[in-house]
Parts: sequence; C-alpha cells; structure tokens
Amino acid sequence: MTPEQIKLKSSHDGFVFPALKHSPPSKPLGGVVVIQEIFGLTPHIAEMSAAFAEAGYEAIAPALFERVEKGFLAEPDAAGVAKGRAAVTATPWDQVAADIQAAIDALPKPCFVTGFCWGGAAAWLAAQRCKQVRAASCFYGRLITNLLDAPTKAPVMLHYGARDASIPPEDIERVRLAAPNAPLYLYDAGHGFCRKASADYDAASCDLALSRTLNWFARWRAAGEDA
Repeated sequence: MTPEQIKLKSSHDGFVFPALKHSPPSKPLGGVVVIQEIFGLTPHIAEMSAAFAEAGYEAIAPALFERVEKGFLAEPDAAGVAKGRAAVTATPWDQVAADIQAAIDALPKPCFVTGFCWGGAAAWLAAQRCKQVRAASCFYGRLITNLLDAPTKAPVMLHYGARDASIPPEDIERVRLAAPNAPLYLYDAGHGFCRKASADYDAASCDLALSRTLNWFARWRAAGEDA
C-alpha cells in the first residue's frame, strides 16, 4: 500500500511539516494517528500506518522531528539512537501535542492515536492534551513516566515487553498505578517488538498487540462522544 504524502500545519508555531497518509479501500471507520519511534518516519512506521488502513481506518503518520532535520531519519544502531535521542531533547511536548492535533484535525472521526517507543509516550500525551481523541494505544513508551502529572482524558491501552531492558518493571508499575483502569499487557519480548528490523522483533507479540489495539478502538468507536 503506497502512502500519500501530505502537509500539516502546527498551531504551535505555524510550522508546516510532512506526513504519510494511508487510506482504506472503502469509507473509513474513523482515523488513526500513528506516531513514530525516535528513528523518524521509517518503513516500519509506514507499515504500521498501512496496517490500520487495511483494518478500515484512514491513518496519518506525522513527521514530528522535521524541525530538527528535514526528512529526519536515523538508523537503529548506536549512532542512530544517539541522533534520535538528541531529536527528542530538541522537541518539547507542547510542540508535539500541537503537531499531533494537526494530524487529528485532518482525519475523519472518531479519531484514535497510537505510537511506538517515543511515539508510545506521545500517544499518552495526546490522550492527555489533544481534542477529539476517542482512545489511545501506547506501545512500549519509556517516557510515559515523565507524563504522569495529569490523568489522560481519553481511554488508554498499554503494551510492554517483559524483557525490555530500557523500561524497568518499577516504571511499568508506576504507569499501572497512575492509570489503574487502563488495560496493560506484558509480552514475552524485548523493546521494539513490532519493528521487523529489531533484534527484539516478535511477530506473535506484535500481532496480538495490534489485535488488542483494533479491538480497543472498535470498543470505543461505538461508546460515546469524543473526549
């Protein structure tokens, strides 16, 4: 499935930035914002966006590090991780929330948000701060623990790898206590278990997490008004 290249405009600073859009073959069930890892709009993120389109949603994956570097991409190696982490440091949460809102505004409703790695934390942020988020699903978001100052306004589902060395069990427990009503799942996998290029890729865990996410979105699609 080939994505459409679109442009979005942030209310944070008027910045215009690119995004990938995947459209379903028939009338969309709603929209999904798919938020990148620290590595940018990689083939993995395009693949995840396409998966939601194949499930019936219009999906947009915004390029959230475009201010850091035009066409930002980083390799999943030590240098790429350092580059990605520097981009995270240079990208404030207020800006991230506004950029995600621009993607939400461009999608049919009801609208959902999901994200992977850094994007998992950004999806939590969207459930806290953005308008018209029906529900969110956060994949191995290490930085969610930095965002526990306020509850989410939209229902959230959480996915973690039980063997993820970058997210200690006590951090997962902090998130569980902060969101006691949020379904939280542990998988027999490490970090990045949905990214095929990762040594931690685990097809069974990824398929199960995506299935749970789609069921979660279906539940809330028919459950009332937008947050």
